[in-house]
Amino acid sequence: MQTGNRMFRTEVVPGWGRLPDGQTYGYTHGVVVDSQDNVYILHTGKPNVAVFSSSGEWIRSWSAEGIEDHAHGLALHKEQDGEYLYITDCGLGTVVKTTLEGEVVLRLAQPDLPGIYSDEKKYKPTDAAVAPNGDIYVTDGYGQHWIHQYNAQGERIHSWGGTGSEPGKMKTPHGISVKLTNSEPELYVADRGNHRIQVFTLTGEHKRFIDHDMDMPCSFYFHGGLMLFPDLHSRVTVFDAEDDSLVAHLGEDPLAYKQPGWPNLPKDYYRENRFSSPHAVCADSKGDVYVTEWIADGRVTKLRRIR
Repeated sequence: MQTGNRMFRTEVVPGWGRLPDGQTYGYTHGVVVDSQDNVYILHTGKPNVAVFSSSGEWIRSWSAEGIEDHAHGLALHKEQDGEYLYITDCGLGTVVKTTLEGEVVLRLAQPDLPGIYSDEKKYKPTDAAVAPNGDIYVTDGYGQHWIHQYNAQGERIHSWGGTGSEPGKMKTPHGISVKLTNSEPELYVADRGNHRIQVFTLTGEHKRFIDHDMDMPCSFYFHGGLMLFPDLHSRVTVFDAEDDSLVAHLGEDPLAYKQPGWPNLPKDYYRENRFSSPHAVCADSKGDVYVTEWIADGRVTKLRRIR
């Protein structure tokens, strides 16, 4: 079961990432891979983090303290003393930094911005990213559509955004990543409600829009000169990271998101090489791709890269 094109072709690895008896997935919202090619799945079930080898063997599961029923964003960052996960819960308004075993080492406070947040105007963080200097960026994708910048100690130093379509304004800034391939780092923001990507400097200055060959971008993963992003409307897109040009669409199903009841469709609708609601994507050292989908009982797919 293959998907892609001659520039980027993959094949489905059937049955990858099955949980042991007694554990079940909730909405599978996040996926990252560590330096050993172990794969971490964040979902809304309990425990909410599952770890697998690249071949699909379950290693362990754990729950992140302070992350509950709305576990949403998952990012991995390599730092001088090891690798860490950054996890968001958009229901509780929490962002935590943990070790790969789940120990919380940093908790980011909710932004103290009375003019933006109140009892009625909630803070609902959806994703996080880390810059080379250690600064942490958090998208309030489901709340008031802001981006908040913290230093490595968790102190907020800058915020920008708000609801709108003009440069610097957003509608559901769902995902965020730091792009390191250009002469200076850039922030890529999945401005999902506006059906586009916005690119910022690390200090929040708008640089450009990217609005071609996408519909509802959710997040990003940069790997080997490529940028992969899940398009919630039933496909994964691969761009050339140098010029943001299209390389391939993977697993595209133009009808899935138009079905009644989407994203939770009848089981007999799903096909192994077609996506319904991709929410996160990553790639390992071999270039193999892992995709998680926004489906109530979870869906995880591994695509083996064909060279």
